[in-house]
Amino acid sequence: MPTNLAIDEKLLNLALRLSGKKTKKDTVNEALREYIQRRKQKDILKLFGKIEIDASHNYKKERERR
Repeated sequence: MPTNLAIDEKLLNLALRLSGKKTKKDTVNEALREYIQRRKQKDILKLFGKIEIDASHNYKKERERR
């Protein structure tokens, strides 16, 4: 989808160098993916302390079943 955006050229060029991507489009798409991933991780952090742990669960035995 063609989109016109006014992006800070200095930021975009720095992101392009840091990302190692070949195009500005690839750089922006990668940045958006990272942004989304970080936001989802923040949502996961809200669960800490709210989920009860079963101390008797044998996670090593569970791995062997695979």
